[in-house]
Amino acid sequence: MEMVATSKMKRAQDRVVGARPFANSLTEVIANLYTPELAERFPLMRQPASIKKAAILILTSNRGLAGAFNANLLKESRNLLARLKEQGVEQELHVVGKKGLGYFRYIGRQVASSRTDITGQPTAQNAAELVDALIERFASGEIDAVYVIYSKFNSALSTPPTSQLVLPVTPPERKGQQPDYILMPSAEVILAQLLPSYVRNSVYRALVENEAAFQSAQRTAMKNATDNAGEMLNVLRRTFNRARQAQITQEIAEIVGGAAALQG
Repeated sequence: MEMVATSKMKRAQDRVVGARPFANSLTEVIANLYTPELAERFPLMRQPASIKKAAILILTSNRGLAGAFNANLLKESRNLLARLKEQGVEQELHVVGKKGLGYFRYIGRQVASSRTDITGQPTAQNAAELVDALIERFASGEIDAVYVIYSKFNSALSTPPTSQLVLPVTPPERKGQQPDYILMPSAEVILAQLLPSYVRNSVYRALVENEAAFQSAQRTAMKNATDNAGEMLNVLRRTFNRARQAQITQEIAEIVGGAAALQG
């Protein structure tokens, strides 16, 4: 399982790296097009005065044997839910993965929707299926915020659980001097197309990073299990050898004692 997880982790890591250039370019374009006046025309950039109802999309895995991977995600979920409850925010849960769904069913927490069919190779279509309905509900004012909880893949050894606010869209920070764009069509039309894509891409990146983090956690857990099993076998082998040596020594002593008795 360690070898399989290592192979899957490499492919998942490649998907994470492959998703970054498009996401970075999308962020850069939105940052350069954004103006406060323009943002007022787009519902996805609507900054509510207060959050009354929030949807939380929680990403977990379908399988275990990954150490504290799912436990850390569920702990992050509990912390976010507790913070929102203190603020008087109504919460709506959308869960991906059998581990998260099983946990919330166990504690008796109602889940608005769940998905367990998103495999180890999430696609952009999966992200759209998860978030498109939430985008429409946010635009209509039915919900005031959408959070995504996932494990951020920094490296094979660093995958911290993360809560990310994907709606409302927070204007990305502009870096450097704004380029002189010739826009065709207008900035308003471009943003109308890019903003939903930006939200879908944020969820897609969360899916691929969460999968890479899961494979990394499973690889580490299986390596630790292999090392522990090897150490246990060594201890048992030494114990067996000591017992066998003691038995042989006892038999030799009995034979020598018997021979000495016969000679006497």
